[in-house]
Amino acid sequence: MTKLAQWLCGLALLGTAWATLALDPLGLHLPLPCRQVLWPFPVYLLVAFGCYSLATIGYRLSTFNDCEAAAKELQEQIREARADLSRRGLKF
Repeated sequence: MTKLAQWLCGLALLGTAWATLALDPLGLHLPLPCRQVLWPFPVYLLVAFGCYSLATIGYRLSTFNDCEAAAKELQEQIREARADLSRRGLKF
């Protein structure tokens, strides 16, 4: 199962549970405070997901490793390409 399928299954389960409780097709008759918290719950989840995403991106950016050997190799390839193009008549 792909990660997308896992997320979609999770969202479908949460959506079904929310719709069952919020729309009350089973006649559960939840108390008013529960219903007041239940209606904006998808918005709370969306905000929490956004916060999680920003925290994950920030963490990954702060722990990103530099590849100095690869950078030197790339710079050397750029120099070789410029020299080859200069020999062929291209001016920089």
